[in-house]
Amino acid sequence: MLAGSGARVFGVPVDAEGLDPEIGESLCSKARAAYVTPSHQYPLGVTMTMRRRLALLDWARRNDAWIIEDDYDSEFRYAGPPLTSLQGMDGSGRVAYLGTFSKILFPGLRIGYVVVPEALLDAVMAVRARADRFPSTLAEGALTDLLNEGHFAAHLRRVRRRVQAARDVLVAGLETHCGDALEVTVPEQGLHLMATLKHAGPDTAIVEAAKAAGVGARALSSMFIGGASRQGLVLGFSGFSDEELMAATVRLGGVMGRSPGRQTT
Repeated sequence: MLAGSGARVFGVPVDAEGLDPEIGESLCSKARAAYVTPSHQYPLGVTMTMRRRLALLDWARRNDAWIIEDDYDSEFRYAGPPLTSLQGMDGSGRVAYLGTFSKILFPGLRIGYVVVPEALLDAVMAVRARADRFPSTLAEGALTDLLNEGHFAAHLRRVRRRVQAARDVLVAGLETHCGDALEVTVPEQGLHLMATLKHAGPDTAIVEAAKAAGVGARALSSMFIGGASRQGLVLGFSGFSDEELMAATVRLGGVMGRSPGRQTT
């Protein structure tokens, strides 16, 4: 989307602390904006540390630049206290905060939201008016009642417990049936996990074989913008029963046992 709008896009390295603003500035010293998912980076699943958040806000302030904060999967946090958003820490009006109800309710609702700095409000509203004036007021009214009457908070608690249980089932199944081939990173947030390959890939071939076996996965190597890619699988765990998840790990284990590069004795 950004490239299609005429922007020059630079990939910035992500490590265990999240996006690295210092390296990003060295790669593109005149960048006008940074797009980040600090709550739960996709696909690696890391959470941006407070140190990196402060550094990113400082970068935006010093360079008169903008931060687009996509609060990806922030509702699905399973451990630790709630995270402070960049927008909530922003004292200079440099952050546009994006959110959606598609995951916590359902995608067909087609209602998202953005909190923009006052300096951007007129421009954002002008673009909005040209694209689509507003969503259904009937759906908005129902959503307003859901929020004001406390039902949304109760729903969120139920969904979070259910999804966390699904995560645990998938992790257990992968460790049992794919442990020799995959190194699983157990996420503390979100609706997907990442599993890196213990042996040579390619992960794209494994994804195709898994698809033929009825298991959906995405190749980690296909999600890099420049630089060296890593070999692994991105696996979702929401919307499935425990039996479906466990059966999928059995089928995936069979695929991994036949995958190219697997060392056997």
